[in-house]
Amino acid sequence: MSTPISALVSIAAALSIMFAQTAVAADAAKAATSAADKKLIASAMKAAPKKVSANATIVAMEADGKMRTLREGTNGFTCVPDNPGTPGPDPFCADKAAWEWAGAWMGHKNPAPGKVGFMYMLAGGTDASNTDPFATKPTADNHWIKTGPHVMVVGADASFYDLYPKGADPDTSVPYVMFGGTPYQHVMFPVK
Repeated sequence: MSTPISALVSIAAALSIMFAQTAVAADAAKAATSAADKKLIASAMKAAPKKVSANATIVAMEADGKMRTLREGTNGFTCVPDNPGTPGPDPFCADKAAWEWAGAWMGHKNPAPGKVGFMYMLAGGTDASNTDPFATKPTADNHWIKTGPHVMVVGADASFYDLYPKGADPDTSVPYVMFGGTPYQHVMFPVK
């Protein structure tokens, strides 16, 4: 039994339309994702000077806690967009050593000794405890503070931090140590 040519042409046309609709739907979904990613990239780029953020790798944390690369960079800095779950702006950009330090902190592990790093938070910092590196909300004893735009030096030798105030309730308009006495202590340098 043979199939008429007109039936084959009809099937081919139907398959072509189906494939075209699938491709259009996939392109539309890709465009929607790209728009969301562009918004995240713009947020992350607010953390550092344009000459740094323009060539930085941009990553975003997924719901499962894993990082997803939004854009590959070339200058050794990694920038992260604002976390909408925190009360204030907190995008940041970190050099390689500071990125490793941040990973240790987020993973509740001790940072590698002797790896001094630099971080930008030029959009400001969200409210945070100055004494408890893992606090998620203010309590009567965790010395919650608000920081403005700043840069940070992380991973330095402990004696470096002795050069700066380590009080639990610092004047955030001058350099001070955050998380003093913990493996995550670092100097906060306010900038305008």
